[in-house]
Amino acid sequence: MKELNPSIKHHLVVGLLISLWIFAFAFIIKPFDDGTLDFRSWFFISFGFSVLAFLCYSVLAILQKSIYKKISKWNLSLEIGSIIFFFLIYLLGIYAFYKSPILKGGYSFNEFFTIIFIKVTLVIAPVVILARRYLIKLIPIKDDVLTFTGENKLDILKINKSDLVCISNAQNYVEIFYIENGKLHSKLIRSSLKKILDDFTFLIQIHRSHLINPTHFKSWRNSNTVILTQIELPVSKNYKENLESYLL
Repeated sequence: MKELNPSIKHHLVVGLLISLWIFAFAFIIKPFDDGTLDFRSWFFISFGFSVLAFLCYSVLAILQKSIYKKISKWNLSLEIGSIIFFFLIYLLGIYAFYKSPILKGGYSFNEFFTIIFIKVTLVIAPVVILARRYLIKLIPIKDDVLTFTGENKLDILKINKSDLVCISNAQNYVEIFYIENGKLHSKLIRSSLKKILDDFTFLIQIHRSHLINPTHFKSWRNSNTVILTQIELPVSKNYKENLESYLL
């Protein structure tokens, strides 16, 4: 998986779906019924497990969006890590609920894990995996045309995303480098690198004064310089690891 739908709204819908599925599973099927639990107990178990699933998945939705915004990429390792994180905090949450004065559960942690949690995991894991893969299809198609605007009315530049090479700081301006008719051009716009990076999260910062479009990366000139399309830029130590992690 190389994409992530970062929409918290979409993931909250997944969290709601998971919680409803857990409630139905626990309340109707009663997978770990030992014959000692009454209707009231089953209702509290089902309701508590479902609410905690929604809350835990909501925490995951917020955390993964923050990570995705920071590194601007997603991969299989991050996806697997996210799902494991969800089940880990869910395990801790429902065990605390199980041992609370509401339920006064008698199982030890190991017993709870093997008798209850494994069954719950086997039931909801396919739902989580399939729902997250489906969410990728809901990502809106982004316009390939980028629009840069500055503080002045005449500060505007529209270019194709694929033509943007890099952006450099120029005192109170930024200089945008782009390819047009096979040649490198640039335009000054009164803005800041921070604003540009906030508006266009696909850009990678390689220096306090430079952002690059990673699709134009060609090679390393040396350990402190990168070669882009028709231009070379310095890479500072503070941002080198950020670029290297993206290129992996």
